[in-house]
Amino acid sequence: MTATDRSIELINVAAQAAADKLAHDIIAYDVSDVLSITDAFLLASAPNDRQVKSIVDEIEEQLNKQLGAKPVRREGDRDARWILLDYVDIVVHVQHSEERVFYALERLWKDCPEIGLPEDAKATRGKGAEHAEQRAAEEADLDGELR
Repeated sequence: MTATDRSIELINVAAQAAADKLAHDIIAYDVSDVLSITDAFLLASAPNDRQVKSIVDEIEEQLNKQLGAKPVRREGDRDARWILLDYVDIVVHVQHSEERVFYALERLWKDCPEIGLPEDAKATRGKGAEHAEQRAAEEADLDGELR
């Protein structure tokens, strides 16, 4: 079994919305063969809690506006470290970059087929690592200035 056309449509709109809000490392998996509860997962991350919430809000707004889709469940708002949007056909995970590395959901789903995404979403691959390297360099510079 493969993800339905509706699931692919939801994934593409959600991925574009996440990319528009500068999410990092957007990727989608067709999990329909291994899970009976949903067809696809979309994973995205951001370097801070405020941006995680902003990405989730944009995804929710665009899915509602463009496709009339509303989540049946939204979890993780309070801490905004990992917010999950459940649309039944798809589940969207937007994680703080630290949670993304720690939980490594890609490792769990790496055997599932990847779903093609819009070019803007594909362009986000590796942005999390770039951001981490940039922050480390800035902190090293700051440490050097303080000495």
